Amino acid sequence: MSDILTVPRTRTIGPFDVGALAYGCWRFAGTKLEDARAKVGAALEVGANLLDTAAIYGFGETGFGEAEERLGDLFAADPGLRERVVLVTKGGIVPPEPYDSRAPELIASAEASLKRLKVDVIDVFLVHRPDLLVSHEEVAGALTDLRARGVVQEVGVSNFTPAQTRALQRFLDFPMVVTQPEISVTETSALFDGTLDLAQEVGLTPMAWSPLGGGALMTGDGPVAVELDRIGGGDRAAAALAWLMAHPARPIPILGSQNPDRIRAAAAAYDIQMTRRDWYAVLEASLGHPMP
Repeated sequence: MSDILTVPRTRTIGPFDVGALAYGCWRFAGTKLEDARAKVGAALEVGANLLDTAAIYGFGETGFGEAEERLGDLFAADPGLRERVVLVTKGGIVPPEPYDSRAPELIASAEASLKRLKVDVIDVFLVHRPDLLVSHEEVAGALTDLRARGVVQEVGVSNFTPAQTRALQRFLDFPMVVTQPEISVTETSALFDGTLDLAQEVGLTPMAWSPLGGGALMTGDGPVAVELDRIGGGDRAAAALAWLMAHPARPIPILGSQNPDRIRAAAAAYDIQMTRRDWYAVLEASLGHPMP
């Protein structure tokens, strides 16, 4: 039996077929149409047909909802694009609350996102962060309403603990399809806190935000960087993405680059030859000690 870890190029999210990489549009605020077209085009070239955005993206820069509006402009300008992608957006962060997932607010957030994105339906709608002042039953009621009315097709959560995810699912009569935690070679808590175990147990697809550690991984020179450079033949980013995708929960890294060439370069992750020992060597370097 080979010790080389396989990295499949496709995944499923509920009824949707998606690539093993996703593209994040959180920096789309202020993006010109042609630049947006180039970025999304590069993402599609590497099979990243899963596009991720959120209502809050753009706040503090050009305005609340701005990233969704710019992506909506692209959908309007390129009518065939919408059918080629699976669209994920998020609601529930409402400065300065900071969170508001009361049913009327969450419903209004999804409906406003629909208008900004200039689409007929949101494929997957996520509760962006848990609102500790709202019951899981109320949040579930809002998600159920949105799904029943066809505003959204599927739902999920972002930055929820396994316990919070289970509690919300308890009040839904349909399965959630996505969990979106931070995961990278330098942020490994999802491997140990039950997040990825729950994903495998109930069939959630993990979408990993900040899969390259917010870019800091690319400039460091510590033990993790040494291991990744060795495994990737100098292509640290590709090795880091391959490491993440090799986990049996099959996390989908959300690419955040604004450079089309770097987006295309992410496809090199599929060709990384990583053994089981390599994978654990990266984890041990991240933890700072050997596995027990």
